[in-house]
Amino acid sequence: VQLVESGGGLVQAGGSLRLSCAASGTTFSINTMGWYRQAPGKQRELVATVTGEGDTDYADSVKGRATISMDNAKNTEYLLMNRLKPEDTAVYYCYMRDWTGTYWGQGTQVTVST
Repeated sequence: VQLVESGGGLVQAGGSLRLSCAASGTTFSINTMGWYRQAPGKQRELVATVTGEGDTDYADSVKGRATISMDNAKNTEYLLMNRLKPEDTAVYYCYMRDWTGTYWGQGTQVTVST
């Protein structure tokens, strides 16, 4: 199973970006996909999750500013983040869980400038 992330980069505070994570090599139904992030010197933080049924959950720090979704046909998840803040700066990691285990992407850097 391989997860490939895209969409990170440098954005100004107040701006938006959309992260994508495409899973390949799995033939089973995806249970959950989601995003963690880790800023320098901080613990990894769960940002958002989405189940195969479309149920979503968000960290308080991004609630109201983030939207997570999954395209089951493409085994791809998306994280749209609006009104970005400098404290959103981190490496964002996607993950996918199916009945065989949990798999991780390589991480994509998001930097929000003031």
